[in-house]
Amino acid sequence: MKAGISSLANSKNLNLHHFSFAVSRSTIFHPKSFSRRTSFLSPIPTKTQSNFGLSRKNQIHTPNFSSIMASSYKPEQARSPPALPLPTPPISKARFFCSFKIGLCQLSVTADKERNIAHARKAIEEAAGKGAQLVLLPEIWNSPYSNDSFPVYAEDIDAGGDASPSTAMLSEVSRLLKITIVGGSIPERSGNQLYNTCCVFGTDGKLKAKHRKIHLFDIDIPGKITFIESKTLTAGQSPTIVDTDVGRIGIGICYDIRFQELAMIYAARGAHLLCYPGAFNMTTGPLHWELLQRARAADNQLYVATCSPARDAGAGYVAWGHSTLVGPFGEVLATTEHEEAIIIAEIDYSLVELRRTNLPLQKQRRGDLYQLVDVQRLNSQ
Repeated sequence: MKAGISSLANSKNLNLHHFSFAVSRSTIFHPKSFSRRTSFLSPIPTKTQSNFGLSRKNQIHTPNFSSIMASSYKPEQARSPPALPLPTPPISKARFFCSFKIGLCQLSVTADKERNIAHARKAIEEAAGKGAQLVLLPEIWNSPYSNDSFPVYAEDIDAGGDASPSTAMLSEVSRLLKITIVGGSIPERSGNQLYNTCCVFGTDGKLKAKHRKIHLFDIDIPGKITFIESKTLTAGQSPTIVDTDVGRIGIGICYDIRFQELAMIYAARGAHLLCYPGAFNMTTGPLHWELLQRARAADNQLYVATCSPARDAGAGYVAWGHSTLVGPFGEVLATTEHEEAIIIAEIDYSLVELRRTNLPLQKQRRGDLYQLVDVQRLNSQ
């Protein structure tokens, strides 16, 4: 079984975002936002380091039968090419421990583009002021979410400057604040094509990666919602995984989260965190938004962060909201409701290693029965 999902072949394009949360230290700046701690989870490791920050008491040794299973079940063959090991994030090298703060900025969006840009900047500055080293914005934060609006609000990101005031702001503020920004998404114009595009900026203000939404939102639920993104937008052609100062991050946009193959490829490329700016609606949001985030996190034993626009009941497209961070056990660590909010929470990379030790799924896959193929990576060899 070959998955028709490809991954960037050049290792220069691999970008890590590592999200580990110390939930007890999470802060959500909205009265209805909250964090959750699930009682069955093991304590968060101390800063006594061994294998990505795990203290010896938290290291769990799997039984000897695991090695017997591995030899007969061929788990290494369940990924083609074989999965990469988790890299050591730059932040842990510099600070000797693996935690940092992330900010999720759930923003209201209006028809006033200049206002939207200024409003996003203010939210980023507030999140950074609360200690966030990584900030995530919503899907389509500079424009109303509609096929009529996409061509009007689209920007030439490659040209930059006045041709792309939204990304010019993101570049400037990331450089001034020395933070990493996963810039939600905006409509992008490239030649005669329009894309739904997420830009990632490093602490130096430089564009590190650009993800064009791979899976377009074309749905029809009679009596509920019909939206056909492909009327105006073109699908992206490549997954995006990017190495940043806060680790390796896989990027998806909204509908991309429904396709587990993409998340599996990111995990096999060594991602610690998946970021999905998204605007689920009032039909699919209550049913699937949290479910899909938890599934992607639990299946791949990594962090998942999402950021939605705030809900505007008078808009043509009404967003569900509920921006969320999920841990590598599938536990909701921090979330909010539908109003504007800024969630600040701490991520601890060592929990990825801990959960993969608790449940050693990578060693238990049946490579003798199934295989996920990373087409672009395989073709680059």
